[in-house]
Amino acid sequence: MSTSPLLPQDALQLSHMGFAVHDIQKMSSYYQEVLDFKITDQGQLGTVSLVFLSRNEKEHHQIVMANGRPEQLAFNPINQISFRVPNLTYLKLFRKRALANSGTHDLVSICHGNALSIYFRDPEGNRVEIFFDTPWYCEQPLREVVDFDLSEEAIMQIAYQSASSRPGFCSREDWLAKMHVKMNPGEPH
Repeated sequence: MSTSPLLPQDALQLSHMGFAVHDIQKMSSYYQEVLDFKITDQGQLGTVSLVFLSRNEKEHHQIVMANGRPEQLAFNPINQISFRVPNLTYLKLFRKRALANSGTHDLVSICHGNALSIYFRDPEGNRVEIFFDTPWYCEQPLREVVDFDLSEEAIMQIAYQSASSRPGFCSREDWLAKMHVKMNPGEPH
């Protein structure tokens, strides 16, 4: 256990991720077409081709792709790449876009109680998650397949029933208050 003083939460923030790819053109096109990323820069660094992609005008890149992924890896070292959307309407929109692209594989729609997600594989087998937070919290892990062709109201009712049947069920606001205390020990609340 570290004895150094606690740092404020914003002292370290996740900025971007990079991963190696087999076909940089195919992969950068896929992320532009399905997830609406924009290329912000690209070029060579020695023998390595790089493509920088972002969806945020204040971030030069959120993803950097580099060619050179070995062909014969025993497994995919990327467990998942997750993106948050603000509501179920956008989640269903990205599901539609992913399904319309032939590079998408293994798409499944999931209820976690505290979130609704789609998971799918990109053209090189990396698992992508797109999710939005529901108004509830429940203990994890929870993974139930849900039909995203249902109405938004029906999907939200399924999510509520799922979350409310689990241990630790509470509103997202109550959970956030508990997390604030957990992440800021010793701070008055």
